[in-house]
Amino acid sequence: MKATSRILDLKYKLMTIELLNLAKNYYTYRELAQIIGLPETVLSRYVKGHVLPSIQRAKEISKILQKLMKLEIELHKRIKFDEFGYFDNTGIISDMMLMERAVQYGINAFAGKLVTKILTPAIDGIPLATLVAHRLGINLIVAKKNREVGVRDFIEELYIPSKSALILSLYVPRGAIKKGDHVLIIDDIIDSGEAQRALIRVIKKARAEVVGVFALVSIGDEWKSKIEEAYNCPVEVILPVTLKIER
Repeated sequence: MKATSRILDLKYKLMTIELLNLAKNYYTYRELAQIIGLPETVLSRYVKGHVLPSIQRAKEISKILQKLMKLEIELHKRIKFDEFGYFDNTGIISDMMLMERAVQYGINAFAGKLVTKILTPAIDGIPLATLVAHRLGINLIVAKKNREVGVRDFIEELYIPSKSALILSLYVPRGAIKKGDHVLIIDDIIDSGEAQRALIRVIKKARAEVVGVFALVSIGDEWKSKIEEAYNCPVEVILPVTLKIER
């Protein structure tokens, strides 16, 4: 466990350095030194990889930068609604700089928790889930809406999308999630919460542990009773939107 803790601390430090690198796209060393309260030379050494901060300092830097860069404001700027109330997230999931910042947000939110697998429903949650899985160095599992040829056995879970008369299925290859895994669910949007609840049931069928749910945006608060309250599952959302829309 000590070795695992050291590895997680190292990853957190490296992720903080990446966040500092992102901040350099918006601020000078002088400005960052004033904001963070560290000399320019120290910040430069961090950015250039000459030295790593202590875990405590990394947490302090990350906390300051997350507040400074106001990721939720950037997400809000990119949300587009059409005349029918449908949500277009193209401007969000196609912006890799924004996605990198979202990755750091999610890592911070679940810092200290053991995560061995990432689970996401196809399709729009895949970019964020892929980046988080890569950053953590763990496997990504995509729950698909159709059975794939070549996979003999699946865990299947049904759900009804928000305000829909259709019953949809999510399929995860049996064995992709194993007993004892600690699984973090990642998606782009939580609206009714039905898709995320179905993924929680998939994880439980595999006799694994649900670490929590991380999403870029949530719509309304209907989902809370289905995820947080029903399963006592921690949910982290960067931008809650009060407007309830159809998707």
